[in-house]
Amino acid sequence: MANVSPTRGDITHHPDAPEMRDRYARMLGGRDVALVDGPVFLLGLYCAASPWIVHYTTSQPALVTHNLIMGIAIGMLALGFTRAPERMYGLSWAMCALGVWMIISPWVVGESPDAGVVWNNIIIGALAVILGLVCAGTAAKASPRP
Repeated sequence: MANVSPTRGDITHHPDAPEMRDRYARMLGGRDVALVDGPVFLLGLYCAASPWIVHYTTSQPALVTHNLIMGIAIGMLALGFTRAPERMYGLSWAMCALGVWMIISPWVVGESPDAGVVWNNIIIGALAVILGLVCAGTAAKASPRP
């Protein structure tokens, strides 16, 4: 009778094992901020949709366009963080700048905004600044020092 019991072989001596380990290390290298990519994208999505969620499309038409464009920009940064992290995490500071702009934009772009619009943009801006600082801090920690 044939031996059909499942046995696990040790692949540590396999000729391709070092290459597989190196490839795995390269794939995960610099991805300490991977958990931030999703929340940044969701923040951009919410920012773009917030005029319709908070219902200020008729009272603040300029701010509707502004938040739509800013949401798309934040979402594009998140996609860039995911697609090319080694190049894009240098733009984490741009995320912080977008957050600061979102905080002051109701008074610059809007016309006498009410409390709901102001708080909406302050929360979006604060989250953008926090997530940008997390990305920038982790990217600085992960980058090799000469």
